[in-house]
Amino acid sequence: MSPSALALVAYAAWVLLLAITIVTFRTGYVLTKKRAANSFEPFGSDVSAFSGRLCRAHANCYENLPIFAAIILVALVTDNAGITDSLARWVVLARVAQSTVHLISTSEMAVTLRATIYTVQLGIEAYWIVQLGLLGFN
Repeated sequence: MSPSALALVAYAAWVLLLAITIVTFRTGYVLTKKRAANSFEPFGSDVSAFSGRLCRAHANCYENLPIFAAIILVALVTDNAGITDSLARWVVLARVAQSTVHLISTSEMAVTLRATIYTVQLGIEAYWIVQLGLLGFN
């Protein structure tokens, strides 16, 4: 499996892990009869501050997955994974780091760090789009 394909699977696995964590967290509330199964707000802040951050970190991931997936898939199907292979794991690592910082804190410093990490992801993806787009002009 190419590094790009592996990175796409890793990204999906991270989104899945966050979803499983949300389900586990909420299941605990239901099983201990602290909440009814149909009483959770989508963004989780009605349960706890951590739950709200967890739901938002998960949403951040699935909001950005289509961009990452589209670029990686185009690179793979056009046999241009060489463009994405070297940096694909860094995008995933940055995504995991961004989510982790989000789970830990919403302090000004943490939000600034998250924004910086997100900018790295966007910069790499923009670079890939330029590289893949330039191939169409050759």
